[in-house]
Amino acid sequence: MNSPIASYLTEINPTLPTSITLTNENDLKKVLEIAEKIATMTDSMAELEGLENQFAEQKDDFSLMIHLGIKLAKSKLAVNQNNNKVHLSVVFAIYNENNRIKTLKEHPHGEDFLMKKISQLEWLFEGNENFSWDMYVVDDGCPEHSGKIAQQILKERYKGNNVEVHFLKDAIDKRLPISLPLHNTDESRKGGSIEYGMWLAVQKDRPGHIVFYTDADLSIHLGQVGILIDSIHKDNLDAAIGSRREDTSVFIKKGAHNTRDKLFIYLWKRLIPQLNYIVDTQCGFKSFTASTVKKIILGTIEKQFAFDIELLLKTETFRHLSIGKVAIAGADSVEAFTTTDPQPYLDMLKSTVKMYHKYLAETDEANEFALFIENLDREKWDRLVDNIPETIADGDPNDFDKFNVVKVSDLEAAIGG
Repeated sequence: MNSPIASYLTEINPTLPTSITLTNENDLKKVLEIAEKIATMTDSMAELEGLENQFAEQKDDFSLMIHLGIKLAKSKLAVNQNNNKVHLSVVFAIYNENNRIKTLKEHPHGEDFLMKKISQLEWLFEGNENFSWDMYVVDDGCPEHSGKIAQQILKERYKGNNVEVHFLKDAIDKRLPISLPLHNTDESRKGGSIEYGMWLAVQKDRPGHIVFYTDADLSIHLGQVGILIDSIHKDNLDAAIGSRREDTSVFIKKGAHNTRDKLFIYLWKRLIPQLNYIVDTQCGFKSFTASTVKKIILGTIEKQFAFDIELLLKTETFRHLSIGKVAIAGADSVEAFTTTDPQPYLDMLKSTVKMYHKYLAETDEANEFALFIENLDREKWDRLVDNIPETIADGDPNDFDKFNVVKVSDLEAAIGG
């Protein structure tokens, strides 16, 4: 690591915290300072990609600020080197965000995420006439009126006219096609609202239109979205998705969910081999061309947490290998989870079985796994999670497309009885 940028990053690393909090103003400012410093030292994407690889080889030895700073610099450079008109529509859902949407001064879990997301996009596209953006915030039926709180924040603190708040209930009440088959907002778990926001975004035709959705929290800095846009353009893709499981991804997880993640990935890959080249289906950082959104957004059957898988599967069905994977950096934001089960794996697997039956030609092996999943109840799932076969728990999810030695009989034995 003897380049000027590598020397700079190595020199400042001892002064930086190992992890960061993306809700903390000082941490955010320091990350942008690092990214902007890197950007002044090179205009070569190849050099930045080389740095990304070098530092990822020793990722635990360097602060997340450095990894994120490199990715933000890549994103900014990709935007600045783009010569085409691009309009980005950003979509995210809110539910029970009445505390996290506040500032830290107003609530201990306050992230001020709405204004921070706006600020991150403004930083990325600042001074670039080829880029424009708008934002669709969709209330998922929040009993705490998160949507109305968001409207008030925008009224008081934002002077722009490119951020809109919508309510999934309105789409259901009007029986808009995008709301089907929902009867009420209780039947949605984010998926209904994200899809409604995406549908709203493509009602207007814009040159170079890309629709992007993310999570309400600040676990992934929106400044990285430029890398997704670049991936779509560079490789002529229909979609590009952030992934926490690439070689150069750096994502700090809080909590012991990693083995459950692996079990989930192993099982869905037995059902939907068409997506085997993707590992991280659940990362809330995905972009699609507007033309792709128009093809995939209507007629979906999943409006809850597995909606990502259905959108990816429909995209892949229209064009093989049309989804790019982009390594991202970030850290879990778990202080104010808005669901009692932040990763409802069993429900998502059961939804994936329905997608398998709807979209794919059935096979004997997949049918056996589908039946196994359909027969799982919460008690059996919990026993399976407590006794995940070692070859899955210790395995690399990137290999699960080829690795299929754990059979249904093995999983039944792990459950016992």
